[in-house]
Amino acid sequence: MEEQSLENLTLSQTLPLSQDSFLQLWDNVASSISMSTEGAQENWQTEGPVDMLLLNGQSFPEGFDENLFNIPDVSSKDGITPPSSTVPVTTDYPGDHDFCLQFQKSGTAKSVTSTYSEILNKLYCQLDKTNPVEILVGKEPPVGAVLRATAVYKKTEHVAEVVRRCPHHQNGEGTSENRSHLIRVEGSERAQYYEDVHTKRQSVTVPYEPPQLGSEMTTILLKFMCNSSCMGGMNRRPILTILTLETPEGHVLGRRCFEVRVCACPGRDRKTEEENHNKIKTEAKPQKKRKSVPAPEPAPVKKIKSSSSGDEEDREIFTLQIRGRKRYELLKEIYDGYQLLDKEKSKTKTSIKEPLPLPCSGKRLLKKGERSESD
Repeated sequence: MEEQSLENLTLSQTLPLSQDSFLQLWDNVASSISMSTEGAQENWQTEGPVDMLLLNGQSFPEGFDENLFNIPDVSSKDGITPPSSTVPVTTDYPGDHDFCLQFQKSGTAKSVTSTYSEILNKLYCQLDKTNPVEILVGKEPPVGAVLRATAVYKKTEHVAEVVRRCPHHQNGEGTSENRSHLIRVEGSERAQYYEDVHTKRQSVTVPYEPPQLGSEMTTILLKFMCNSSCMGGMNRRPILTILTLETPEGHVLGRRCFEVRVCACPGRDRKTEEENHNKIKTEAKPQKKRKSVPAPEPAPVKKIKSSSSGDEEDREIFTLQIRGRKRYELLKEIYDGYQLLDKEKSKTKTSIKEPLPLPCSGKRLLKKGERSESD
């Protein structure tokens, strides 16, 4: 058969099936495949090879299936969890099931191994000690629900890093598979430890168990396997623990977050941080400006009218407040001097003789060198 040269092709040539719909194209392909199948059966006289060639032995559909190219929902399959986000959400979300957490009440004594501060929403605990966490729900979650605990750094500059144990505590467990996990679940053999393929974040899950008879809550036991001050680990960086209620497929039903500090003396650290928090809170309150009261005007000094003779003394008494011992002694000496001077003046006044009174009638007194009228 001679090959057709490219020179004989023209641009005005119409290509077959180029303007048809996809449904028409499917019908044409189906009819052509059925015709080739019939010819192949006459030549091969067997159905085995043809059936293997056509869709692995499946019969070719008669009509076009519109759902043929729909992509199935991968996240809804059993055993497949949706990918976690790069930056975990740390806000509380009770959800439809009213997911809530509670901690056992304990004081700030030095002997306590775990204590929770409601003011700071912070758990203080010792290394490798049991911390009971009480789970409450308003509505029962679906069957197979799990509780997942994940640790993240609190500050923005560290939130992208993965929280791991320090090398010193990791090497202490030898070849354990979970030696790098900070959070452990105690008392449950069904606890499973995960590490996300994409973000490398570590978490631990435990199946949710409904409350026992006569109780309203479920308790899980958490342990933190590294101190907050460990070099190469948290290195004094504050962390948050995210506790989520999830379906078996990994969909979040509720979320609660709280800060954790792993230290040697939880009671002392809680008391110190609460006192500092209260001081900062009181200092931050805006103080009300007091209205300035105008200073009272000094009372006008009454001028005392001096008597004609100027001998009468002022009998009005004044009080003077003096600050400082030295000033008081100095002014007292001045006052005592004036008092002494007044006494001396009074003595001189009394020593002066008063003039003799003139006779009311009769002759007047003669002065020296004056003669009387009779002479």
